[in-house]
Amino acid sequence: MTAALQAAYPWLKALHVISVIAWMAGLLYLPRLFVYHCRASAGSEMSETFKIMEHRLLRAIMTPAMVASWIFGLAMVAGQSDWLGQGWFHVKLLALVVLTGIHVAMARWRRQFADDANSHGERFYRVVNEVPTVLMVVIVAMAIVKPF
Repeated sequence: MTAALQAAYPWLKALHVISVIAWMAGLLYLPRLFVYHCRASAGSEMSETFKIMEHRLLRAIMTPAMVASWIFGLAMVAGQSDWLGQGWFHVKLLALVVLTGIHVAMARWRRQFADDANSHGERFYRVVNEVPTVLMVVIVAMAIVKPF
């Protein structure tokens, strides 16, 4: 690791954790909004309010936080090339790719709500709401415990 990267590492790590917290907050909140949005009639004032909330959450918080999480995470990996050969890192990376896929799916569902074309019910979004939590547990356990 270069001296500059070594000096920057604590800041990269702090910025990574901050961005992950913001991203996870959105990943946990957006499906809850979808659950409540399912109850609102298409075109109603409530439905239109949910559309605004969902759009702002995704565009102003979740997506920038996801991008920042990836950037700061990859910058940390650049300084820790030995991670690339370790099993815990592979599991963490796989869970992170799945988490990113969930983010992309949520963006697609948000567009469906925006077009009044939602095809899922409350139960679906309640189950989806649990997926980021499970992935977060795996990611944090791998990063902190490094079990293999």
